[in-house]
Amino acid sequence: MRPYHQIPIFECGEPLLAIPLELFAVESPHPYEKLGAPYGDRSPYYLRQSVIENLIQAQNYLESLHPKWRIQIFDGYRPIAVQQFMVDYSFAQAVQERGLTEVELSPNQRQEIWQAVYEIWAVPSLDEKTPPPHSTGAAVDVTLVDDTGKIVNMGSLIDEMSRRSHPNFYADSDSPEAEKYHARRQLLWDVMLKAGFQRNPREWWHFSFGDQMWAWLNNQSNPANPVSARYGRLV
Repeated sequence: MRPYHQIPIFECGEPLLAIPLELFAVESPHPYEKLGAPYGDRSPYYLRQSVIENLIQAQNYLESLHPKWRIQIFDGYRPIAVQQFMVDYSFAQAVQERGLTEVELSPNQRQEIWQAVYEIWAVPSLDEKTPPPHSTGAAVDVTLVDDTGKIVNMGSLIDEMSRRSHPNFYADSDSPEAEKYHARRQLLWDVMLKAGFQRNPREWWHFSFGDQMWAWLNNQSNPANPVSARYGRLV
């Protein structure tokens, strides 16, 4: 259970729609599709209607600050089967990076690796009360592309399982490089926040609107005016 799972969901029934990709930067084919993630006839470049509208607002605001810059959409809607695939893939990658094999793992090693995986990845829960954010069509992973078409270096890769993924990891460093990374993360946060999104406290790239995490973060900063989640899991 995450803290935001206490938030009730009142599904509004808003449709899942294709993101107008011509307005954004995008990687094709999709990174998880290249790994073999089982999307079937679903597309990762779909979001709820209001989420798309807010994302367009964020893009417009970014352009007003930095002409010809683009928000790059890394990932949007993610079926539970894809969530499970990526959790398993990330576990296998973490085992490999540690120079281990799964059959040799001690219980403590296995627990430590799963803990690292779930620092980044939501549990692929089938419980309607605890949906992974991306399975609701309300969460989107994004980064920035500059006016030359180059992906902006944010100081860590999306999905990196390390403390560098935390949004404020570089906040207290006085090295010029770290200050640059933090300023870029702040820029991304500013344009998304202005459009109504909230940012995952553990991931600089993950933003949501209308799901449990969004409601929980809103309620943390504005307890006098609590909100509920409007988007639940889509099957």
